[in-house]
Amino acid sequence: MKNVRLTLEYWKDDEWYVGQLKELPNVLSQGRTLAELKENIQDAYKLVVKKSEERSHRAHARAISIPLSVPA
Repeated sequence: MKNVRLTLEYWKDDEWYVGQLKELPNVLSQGRTLAELKENIQDAYKLVVKKSEERSHRAHARAISIPLSVPA
């Protein structure tokens, strides 16, 4: 796996540090310490990438780029 630099946004929720990747907000995790959160978010990212790669390797999988308009 190549190295990528992503932004971890995090906050404290009671006794837990909770965070998500700014570039991939569906990648979330938590930890009792900030160090544990960093470790856990890396694991979550790897799982998302692995699942994405598995889906793209299916025999009938196709991908296209489409333009989207989203509200500001």
